[in-house]
Amino acid sequence: MVKKTTDAKKEKPSKEVSKKETKVEKRVSPAKVDKKSRVKKEAKAEKKTSVEKPKVEKKVVKPKKILPKLNPFQQQINDMKMFGRWSVNDVIVSDPGLKAYMNLDPIFVPTSLGRFTSKQFWKSKRPIIERLMIRVLVSGHRGKKHVRSSGSYTSAKINAYNTLIKAFEILEDKTKKNPIQVVVNSIEAAAPREVITTIEYGGVRYPRAVDLSPQRRVDLSLRWLTQGANDKMVKSKGKKKIYETLAEQILATVAYDQQKSFAYSKKYDVERQAKAAR
Repeated sequence: MVKKTTDAKKEKPSKEVSKKETKVEKRVSPAKVDKKSRVKKEAKAEKKTSVEKPKVEKKVVKPKKILPKLNPFQQQINDMKMFGRWSVNDVIVSDPGLKAYMNLDPIFVPTSLGRFTSKQFWKSKRPIIERLMIRVLVSGHRGKKHVRSSGSYTSAKINAYNTLIKAFEILEDKTKKNPIQVVVNSIEAAAPREVITTIEYGGVRYPRAVDLSPQRRVDLSLRWLTQGANDKMVKSKGKKKIYETLAEQILATVAYDQQKSFAYSKKYDVERQAKAAR
């Protein structure tokens, strides 16, 4: 047993020596390493100088736009004339503040059938001629007191419908223009810009001028036009009809006639008081 151990101990250093020898043999000279690195660099440079393949850009496929279905009768709707006689496409609203609150969409009969009564400010979506027609129905009323009745026009829309047609015929004969354009110009001329409100400060009330919203301007203009027409009809004691006085009020307002136009004179007084209270 002792002999075997001694033999094994003697054999171990021989293996270690052989390993060291192999390691020494495997060592490469630095000159060879430099040559290999140079060869690799040259190969990389050749690859770079070689003609590169053009990069193919990937085409981005855009989603197709889903276009709404065209109404085959859209052209006929656009060419539709109010009351079958007067076009709305040529009417221009020159006041930019009132442009969004005067609906001039093409429609044969200016009526919305109560679609815009559920919301407070949806009345601006009604056709402006329908709003004038509704004011004709209650033109004699003054606030909550109902000082004067509107007579046979109350709750009779067909009467107001016929009144507007006859008034438009008079406007067309006298001005030789589109009567809808004349009505729009009269609404712009009678729309006030400032009014007076009372402010209480320290137990004292004093007036202060405030600007009006565009929707309120249109409301007041329509109200004063129809009230002036109703007053003239009542004062004439049956000599003039409502459609005649309405046409007269519209023409006087377009001409800025303060003596004949109730709406323009009312606007002038309101703005004069507001100017004094600034």
